[in-house]
Amino acid sequence: MNTAFNYVIITDSTASLTDELIEKYNLDVMPLTYMLNGEEHLGYEKGKPSDLHAFYKAMREGAKVSTSCVNVDTAKAFFEPYLAAGKDVLYLAFSSGLSATCSNVIKASEELAAAYPERKFYVVDTLAACMGEGLIVTYALEAQLQGKSIDEVRAFTEKIKMKTCHQFTVDDLMYLKRGGRISGGTALIGTILKIKPVMCADNRGKLVAVGKVIGRKASIKWLFNKYVEKAYDKKNQIVYIAHCDCPDDAEALADMIREKSECKSITINYIDQVIGSHSGPGTLAIFFLGENREA
Repeated sequence: MNTAFNYVIITDSTASLTDELIEKYNLDVMPLTYMLNGEEHLGYEKGKPSDLHAFYKAMREGAKVSTSCVNVDTAKAFFEPYLAAGKDVLYLAFSSGLSATCSNVIKASEELAAAYPERKFYVVDTLAACMGEGLIVTYALEAQLQGKSIDEVRAFTEKIKMKTCHQFTVDDLMYLKRGGRISGGTALIGTILKIKPVMCADNRGKLVAVGKVIGRKASIKWLFNKYVEKAYDKKNQIVYIAHCDCPDDAEALADMIREKSECKSITINYIDQVIGSHSGPGTLAIFFLGENREA
């Protein structure tokens, strides 16, 4: 628990932040859970590195994976110690358009309010996922370090969340088919033709297809072009790139930005197991701030 402030900022494991960033900000992370071949695992445990390469290797080899949201009782048990310690809480949540976790934490906060009426417990539906959620968390933590109050940071995150751009592509359409996002026929034809869907997170916090390209190189170029097109004030951009076990493609995208555009910094990390279970190995995504998040 961060004791330097009178309130704590908390997110969940789907934010896919690096261990270095979590340690830098002394950030607490609520883990979501996933099932791998019938065995339940936490998406994050502080101080215990995750072998995400092994996770995606297992997926490629046909492992059965599934995910579950945080329920109300689990949320109450996670957050109550902060309130009991006299801390206010600002929870920056995984998109309600993709998980029931956010709504369950809201229910938990309402129940905990009766026991801790003097405490503030704010839940912000970031309408974001993966390192897009992580980017919002990063800006919130920086605002906290600058001395902003919990109410000021809450208002700030509500403002920037609709400017947080999520652009991504997947390598294997069969994982989207398994998740019910596309039909089996579409997945089969797309795989034969090497079609790569390019997608974004919309203003409802849902993932939507916005186009198709042929081949992996073209999909990576599309991600770069979206950054060039949509990112504002590029010299001050914090850019996050996330991947499902395709580090060379992530580095190639980062190199394009360094060589042909500009930014303040680029951080690359693996996509967590919960999101990766649905998008599959080979998913590649970029996150940054733009005037609007929809492609």
